[in-house]
Formats: sequence, structure tokens, C-alpha cells
Amino acid sequence: MKHRVEPFSRLRTFVNHSFASLFFVAATQYIRYTHVIGYVLKRLTIITLWLVLDFCEASAQYDATFSHYFDLEPTFNPAAVGKQSKLNVAGAYAMNMAGFENHPRTMVLVADMPFVFAGRQHGAGLQLMNDQLGVFKHQRIALQYAYKLKLGRSILGVGLQGALILETIDGTKLDPADANDRALPTTQETGNGIDLGAGLYFMAPSWYVGLSAQHLNAPTVELGERHELPIAPTYYLTGGCNISLHNPFVKVKPSALVRTDGSNYRADITARVEYTNEKRLLYAALSYSPTISITGMIGGRFHGVVLGYSYEMYTTAIKPGNGSHELFVGFQQELNFVKKGKNKHKSVRLL
Repeated sequence: MKHRVEPFSRLRTFVNHSFASLFFVAATQYIRYTHVIGYVLKRLTIITLWLVLDFCEASAQYDATFSHYFDLEPTFNPAAVGKQSKLNVAGAYAMNMAGFENHPRTMVLVADMPFVFAGRQHGAGLQLMNDQLGVFKHQRIALQYAYKLKLGRSILGVGLQGALILETIDGTKLDPADANDRALPTTQETGNGIDLGAGLYFMAPSWYVGLSAQHLNAPTVELGERHELPIAPTYYLTGGCNISLHNPFVKVKPSALVRTDGSNYRADITARVEYTNEKRLLYAALSYSPTISITGMIGGRFHGVVLGYSYEMYTTAIKPGNGSHELFVGFQQELNFVKKGKNKHKSVRLL
């Protein structure tokens, strides 16, 4: 009989940056949520993590997320690929629970671009992710496609995603006291599976809203001969807008992201102030995740590349480690399918 890797709802509160309620978009639809069965072992091995987890009651979800979610939308919504007439390349590295041995670390790289086929607008994207969480390693390689439907001055994107997920559990790092527990592996075990996602993304001239789902096929990854890892669907709602001020060089860009698995949710509400003057770009942001954390962000454009940094400070009674750090880098290349040799590169537009 195979043992399921049981849900571990205590760690992801501090691993995932999450999402917030969308106050500026009137809800006219609802989502049927399914029950999530998380993904981490009943017991994490590292004693230092144990000490934190004993105090943490939190929502557990499979996907890692980032403070710079507004620039990494393809990580959770395939309909966002190709939303601009540029080649977009972006990456982030998140280091959570800094100060703890074997603290969670997540790295992601995304690339997307628009293209024209049969007189229609389309988008294509590629995503690479590596998520290290104690004895677990979660890797994903995803291909994304979006069809763009023009609606007046707005665009509706309909996206699909197919991914190969690779899972690893290193049983050699488990607590020796659990060596006789047959529910826990004693060696390094690996497995893989196919993962599917879909999304909608509506973009108007000054605001946007997106709805998406990951793990729609609820894959179960077999780890060796005795263990398996079930991955349940997760649903996302995101949105944002641009607010112009009297100063033409300054804009306020509020945004939000909500994620739920049907029984738990996380929310981030973010307010960014952006200064743009010709090739100069500077931004600062503050994000609030109710009952979990406050995050500060700062960044700018340097030699055509956007560099950003964020620090997450936990607001829970028990504060694990020294907070979480995230580094972001983004680059864009203008695409001109009519006149070759006219491409110019610009950095990421922070919408």
C-alpha cells in the first residue's frame, strides 16, 4: 500500500507571498472551489524548522508565490503571456525564513512574447521553477499559450498551460527518530507528472483583472514504490489599475492577488508609486498580507534592466527567522514584426 505525503499546513504561511481581495472590480462570477490536499510531509526533518512549525497555524498550498507577483503573472495565469508587444524575460529568487538552516528557497524564470498567426494575436510563454523546501524539491517546466481577443480598446486573453513537474523527497535528511516510521521515506525518492492550468486575463487601457486555475487535473506524483504526492487545484484572482497624479512623471499602481484552495486562502494588497522620466524608472511599494506579513519593495531601471528587492516582515506572534528576502530582475525587448532591425530594448513595464 502506498503512503500519501500528508498535508503540511504550517510552513507555507511563511513561504508563500500571497494575495488580496479585489475591491475595485465588482464580482459577477463565482468559483467552485475544491478541497486541497497539500503537499508536504507530516513531519519536517530539520529541528530548527520543527520549532517554528509547532507555533505556526497557516494555510498550505502547493504553489510558491512572490512579492513581485505583478511582474510575474505568467507563474499563475497563462492568459497573461504576450500581453505586451514585447519579448519579456523576468526572474526572481526568494529566500524565506532567513537565518534558519535549510530555509525555503525558490527561484523562477519566465519568458513570454506575442506573435501573429492567421491574422490573429497570440501569446506564448516558457516557465522554469525550482522550489526547495526542507527535504522537498519541487521543479516545474511549463509551456503556455494565450489567444488574444480584441474588444474595442481592451483585450481578453484566454490561456492554457501544460507542465512537467518533478518532485524529490530526500529521506536521508529525515529525523533519525523517525527511521522506523514506514510512512516516511529513508532514501531519496523522485517522481514526475503532467500538470495543467488555464486562465482568463482582461486588460483595459488603465486597469486589468485575471482569473486562473493551476493543477486543474489534480495530478498525483508517485514517489518510489511506497509514496505518492497528491496536488490539488488552486484558484487565483488578480487585478490592478493605474492612477495618474498631477505630476505627469508619477503614477500610483494599486494591485491585488488572492489565492484559495477552497479551505484556505492568502491575500496581498499592494500599493506602488512609480516615477518615470524618459529612460529613468524608480519605484517603491508596500504590500500587506492580512494576519501574515508586511512587505516593502524598492527598485529601478539600471542600464536597461529593472532590478528590484523586497523584504517581508512577519506580523504573526511567532516570527520565524529574520524575515524573507526577494530579488527581482526583468528585461524587455521591443518587437517589430513589420520592419526588421528596428527593435529597441526597454525594461519591464510595472503594471
